[in-house]
Amino acid sequence: MAGTKTLLMLENFIDGKFLPCNSYIDSYDPSTGEVYCRVPDSGKAEVEAAVEAARAAFPAWSSRSPRERSQVLRRLADLLEESLEELAQAESKDQGKTITLARTMDIPRSVENFRFFASSILHHTSECTQMDHLGCLHYTVRTPVGIGVPPGVVNIVFGTGPRVGEALVSHPEVPVISFTGSQPTAERITQLSAPHCKKLSLELGGKNPAIVFEDANLEECIPTTVRSSFANQGEICLCTSRIFVQRSIYSEFLKRFVEAARSWKAGPPSDPSASMGALISKAHLEKVRSYIKKARAEGAQILCGEGVDKLSLPSRNQGGYFMPPTVITDIKDESCCMKEEIFGPVTCVVPFDSEEEVIKRANSVKYGLAATVWSSSVGRVHRVAKKLQSGLVWTNCWLIRELNLPFGGMKSSGIGREGAKDSYEFFTEIKTITIKH
Repeated sequence: MAGTKTLLMLENFIDGKFLPCNSYIDSYDPSTGEVYCRVPDSGKAEVEAAVEAARAAFPAWSSRSPRERSQVLRRLADLLEESLEELAQAESKDQGKTITLARTMDIPRSVENFRFFASSILHHTSECTQMDHLGCLHYTVRTPVGIGVPPGVVNIVFGTGPRVGEALVSHPEVPVISFTGSQPTAERITQLSAPHCKKLSLELGGKNPAIVFEDANLEECIPTTVRSSFANQGEICLCTSRIFVQRSIYSEFLKRFVEAARSWKAGPPSDPSASMGALISKAHLEKVRSYIKKARAEGAQILCGEGVDKLSLPSRNQGGYFMPPTVITDIKDESCCMKEEIFGPVTCVVPFDSEEEVIKRANSVKYGLAATVWSSSVGRVHRVAKKLQSGLVWTNCWLIRELNLPFGGMKSSGIGREGAKDSYEFFTEIKTITIKH
């Protein structure tokens, strides 16, 4: 039919081959609201095939030397880098983020991660102790429990959580689960995996505070906190969603912060001048909007963004899932907007008086993923960082990561850590061997 669009059709990747599926799910371009792709709606059969492929590939792959596996990871990094533009375009179209962000952060970061771990696996050592009085020597070895790129080493199975997700996490021959997502989904994963005593690494939500003391450098603090609040439309688990500002500078901070937030442009992901793109789905956009409605009903003030500032979008993007950066004030700590993860371009700004008070308020939510502290006092940033119930604390900066160090949250923000040593320990099983001589 004339004018009919050709949709991208994805396939599962199992045992080194791309395989079609019996049924598919529509995938929407968040920037237009139109279907652009069809994704396999996999189930138990596809999971079983993937597990069988992994089982068959495991002996040969796990017996390769660290150097051989390192070379494979380095080659993967090179291929990603060679296809950077193509991958950035695909990531932007799928998720709604700006092409600029995908091009400068997402894909380069993926390349960096592969290269980091390609090097890291070459530098781990085992433990060894001796008991001379018993004539014994003890040492440890680590054996892989996951695998990595001949056929069967990497398998990709698309689908929904209730169908393919549950089949995967409940499969008795899937020994470890690494999950990033929501707390309710993590609870379900825990329930399904518990009978098999699987190892879990769960990186979940956050309600991340930024604490701005009166001696903060606002020239650096304000643009960085705007970015930490609205980068990727606020759809980063580490984004700031509660900003506590010491009362003596509250009015000045708020005025300058709202001005800076309004300068962030929500627009088509392909627009190089856009600071942020579209939210991931129509349902999620409506969920984020519902929090704004609740805030208004509670008497809070919306200083900019949703319902205040109009979006200017090209005609083809009118059906997209866009929302301008939104700032809420005059809101109580007990509000759902201050307690629940919104995961959108929405942040609340409230005043505080003392250090003790703000630490208590920052810790008053069930989450504990990340926090930022802004102050020129070295003693204060160390003191406050130690007392915050957060797995990560940035001081006078945001989103600077060192892959050698642990990454993960406290409380309802997850279980386990990632990072060079932590990932090595999670994805291997340790064994102690005793030799009597």
